[in-house]
Amino acid sequence: MSAITTHVLDTALGRPAAGVPVTLTRLDEDGAPTASFAGTTNNDGRATDLLGAEPLTPGIYRLTFDTAAYVAANGDEAFFPKVEIAFRVANADQHYHVPLLLSPFGYSTYRGS
Repeated sequence: MSAITTHVLDTALGRPAAGVPVTLTRLDEDGAPTASFAGTTNNDGRATDLLGAEPLTPGIYRLTFDTAAYVAANGDEAFFPKVEIAFRVANADQHYHVPLLLSPFGYSTYRGS
């Protein structure tokens, strides 16, 4: 399992959001991308291998969720076509789990375990 993981829950439908394209980007201090990794949420709404074999290093990371693709697959149009969450990794020895709770007109996130 990657040191950075996520999962997406569709709170409107009350189920995991499977098939959401997710990009994890490492940023430099000026916000410019230095590395990018891609994945898709599984049937349980989880993306657990975003870093692959790359080691976790301290710094700023950004998760980008292509919510438009997920919502379109369910026959609707997304109000939020993309959700971006930036966060800081302070300790490379810890696991960082950043979930997304998604509904048609809102979303929330937190640092999970």
